[in-house]
Amino acid sequence: MPKFLAVYTMKAEDFARFRNLSKAEQDAIDAEGIPKWVEWEERNAAHILNRGGMVGKTTRVTRDGIAAASNPICGYLIVEAPTAEAAARLFQDHPHITVFPGDGVDIMPFVTDPDL
Repeated sequence: MPKFLAVYTMKAEDFARFRNLSKAEQDAIDAEGIPKWVEWEERNAAHILNRGGMVGKTTRVTRDGIAAASNPICGYLIVEAPTAEAAARLFQDHPHITVFPGDGVDIMPFVTDPDL
Protein backbone atom coordinates (compact mmCIF):
# COMPACT_ATOMS: atom_id res chain seq x y z
CA MET A 1 0.00 0.00 0.00
CA PRO A 2 1.32 3.52 -0.75
CA LYS A 3 3.05 5.47 2.01
CA PHE A 4 2.63 9.18 2.63
CA LEU A 5 4.51 11.82 4.57
CA ALA A 6 2.05 13.96 6.53
CA VAL A 7 3.60 17.28 7.53
CA TYR A 8 1.94 19.41 10.20
CA THR A 9 2.13 23.13 9.40
CA MET A 10 1.57 26.20 11.55
CA LYS A 11 1.84 29.88 10.73
CA ALA A 12 4.34 31.76 12.89
CA GLU A 13 1.72 34.33 13.84
CA ASP A 14 -0.70 31.62 15.01
CA PHE A 15 2.02 30.02 17.14
CA ALA A 16 2.90 33.43 18.60
CA ARG A 17 -0.76 34.12 19.35
CA PHE A 18 -1.00 30.76 21.16
CA ARG A 19 2.17 31.46 23.17
CA ASN A 20 0.80 34.89 24.12
CA LEU A 21 -2.22 33.29 25.79
CA SER A 22 -2.10 32.95 29.54
CA LYS A 23 -0.70 29.71 30.96
CA ALA A 24 -4.22 28.75 32.04
CA GLU A 25 -5.57 29.29 28.50
CA GLN A 26 -2.72 27.26 26.96
CA ASP A 27 -3.27 24.50 29.53
CA ALA A 28 -7.00 24.43 28.71
CA ILE A 29 -6.25 23.97 25.01
CA ASP A 30 -3.74 21.22 25.83
CA ALA A 31 -6.25 19.55 28.17
CA GLU A 32 -8.74 19.37 25.29
CA GLY A 33 -6.32 18.68 22.46
CA ILE A 34 -3.93 16.07 23.86
CA PRO A 35 -6.62 13.45 24.64
CA LYS A 36 -8.17 14.08 21.22
CA TRP A 37 -4.75 13.62 19.59
CA VAL A 38 -4.26 10.31 21.44
CA GLU A 39 -7.76 9.21 20.40
CA TRP A 40 -7.05 10.18 16.77
CA GLU A 41 -3.85 8.09 16.80
CA GLU A 42 -5.68 5.12 18.35
CA ARG A 43 -8.50 5.37 15.80
CA ASN A 44 -6.03 5.54 12.89
CA ALA A 45 -3.37 3.19 14.27
CA ALA A 46 -3.77 0.77 11.35
CA HIS A 47 -2.66 3.56 8.97
CA ILE A 48 0.22 5.01 11.05
CA LEU A 49 3.61 3.53 10.16
CA ASN A 50 5.74 6.05 12.05
CA ARG A 51 4.39 8.50 14.65
CA GLY A 52 7.10 10.98 13.71
CA GLY A 53 7.15 13.91 16.07
CA MET A 54 6.96 17.63 16.51
CA VAL A 55 9.94 19.79 15.50
CA GLY A 56 11.39 23.15 16.49
CA LYS A 57 13.34 25.95 14.84
CA THR A 58 14.91 25.42 11.44
CA THR A 59 18.56 25.55 10.48
CA ARG A 60 19.12 25.58 6.72
CA VAL A 61 22.22 24.37 4.90
CA THR A 62 22.88 25.83 1.44
CA ARG A 63 25.88 26.24 -0.84
CA ASP A 64 26.43 29.54 0.96
CA GLY A 65 26.62 27.99 4.41
CA ILE A 66 24.47 27.37 7.46
CA ALA A 67 21.91 29.84 8.77
CA ALA A 68 18.70 30.10 10.74
CA ALA A 69 15.63 29.79 8.53
CA SER A 70 11.88 29.83 8.80
CA ASN A 71 9.22 27.49 7.46
CA PRO A 72 5.73 26.42 8.58
CA ILE A 73 6.71 22.81 9.38
CA CYS A 74 6.10 21.87 13.00
CA GLY A 75 5.90 18.08 12.85
CA TYR A 76 5.33 14.98 10.77
CA LEU A 77 4.25 11.35 10.66
CA ILE A 78 4.13 8.59 8.06
CA VAL A 79 0.85 6.95 7.10
CA GLU A 80 -0.23 4.23 4.71
CA ALA A 81 -3.40 4.56 2.61
CA PRO A 82 -4.69 3.46 -0.80
CA THR A 83 -4.52 7.00 -2.24
CA ALA A 84 -3.40 10.51 -1.33
CA GLU A 85 -7.05 11.49 -0.95
CA ALA A 86 -7.65 8.62 1.48
CA ALA A 87 -4.56 9.67 3.44
CA ALA A 88 -5.78 13.27 3.50
CA ARG A 89 -9.22 12.23 4.76
CA LEU A 90 -7.56 10.73 7.84
CA PHE A 91 -6.59 14.24 8.92
CA GLN A 92 -9.84 16.12 8.35
CA ASP A 93 -10.73 16.00 12.05
CA HIS A 94 -7.18 16.00 13.43
CA PRO A 95 -6.73 18.08 16.62
CA HIS A 96 -3.76 19.86 15.03
CA ILE A 97 -6.30 21.84 12.99
CA THR A 98 -9.47 21.48 15.09
CA VAL A 99 -8.12 22.32 18.57
CA PHE A 100 -4.54 23.52 18.33
CA PRO A 101 -3.49 26.54 16.22
CA GLY A 102 -2.24 24.37 13.37
CA ASP A 103 -2.58 25.71 9.86
CA GLY A 104 -2.87 22.40 7.99
CA VAL A 105 -1.45 18.99 7.20
CA ASP A 106 0.37 18.52 3.90
CA ILE A 107 0.18 15.00 2.45
CA MET A 108 2.98 13.87 0.10
CA PRO A 109 3.47 10.41 -1.43
CA PHE A 110 6.83 8.75 -1.06
CA VAL A 111 8.37 8.09 -4.46
CA THR A 112 11.04 5.92 -2.88
CA ASP A 113 10.33 3.47 -0.08
CA PRO A 114 11.04 5.09 3.31
CA ASP A 115 13.31 3.15 5.63
CA LEU A 116 10.98 2.41 8.49
